[in-house]
Amino acid sequence: MDNLNLGRHISGQFNEDLERVINHVMQMGGLVEKQLSDALLAVHDADEELARKVHKNDYQINSLEVSIDDECTRIIAKRQPTAGDLRLIMAIVKTIADLERIGDEVKKIAQVALESLSGQQKDLLINLDNLGRRVLEFLQATLDAFTRMDVEAAIATHQSDTKIDREYEALMRQLMTYMMEEPRTIPQVMSVIWSARALERIGDRCQNICEYIIYFVKGKVVRHTTADDIKKV
Repeated sequence: MDNLNLGRHISGQFNEDLERVINHVMQMGGLVEKQLSDALLAVHDADEELARKVHKNDYQINSLEVSIDDECTRIIAKRQPTAGDLRLIMAIVKTIADLERIGDEVKKIAQVALESLSGQQKDLLINLDNLGRRVLEFLQATLDAFTRMDVEAAIATHQSDTKIDREYEALMRQLMTYMMEEPRTIPQVMSVIWSARALERIGDRCQNICEYIIYFVKGKVVRHTTADDIKKV
């Protein structure tokens, strides 16, 4: 609690409410991270059982999103938070919405493990795996920054999304070229394309969470601003 730069409140129960909801967000973030890791492993190993497990476990993310949102609503109604406390609650509400959407994207990635890809088509998964590992590292760095509400780490992590975008664009060019040369593979390769797109979107969601951290700590909205402007916050 102290590492979030929050003061102690007259009501000890208020502190407990905030600590509880933050712990639940961390739990949700850990589950999303595990889901992404499992989805990438399922694709890498062509593990259909693990892919189905990823699909099945998505309900846990959805359930946490609903329960945390309810907790935040009760805190607002009961405690009427202001200033930094209100910004924290708003940052949490927005963060869990993005985490839930990341969970949805993870299911699309796991779907590749359920497709029947030939040996040559599986070669395309190497670059998908490389992109996936970078996105997983990005998600881990984002969650770490959120846990500590570290604005400097959030800004640095936010900037690294450009690397993900470049890898995504390179992979898409490769996949498009492959389909043009082998039109019969289009249905199978499309699943790889959707997975690559899902990974790119996860990167965007992580950027959003970094922006919520900046909003909480600095009290400034940095959505729709340039990377240079964010550095100046």
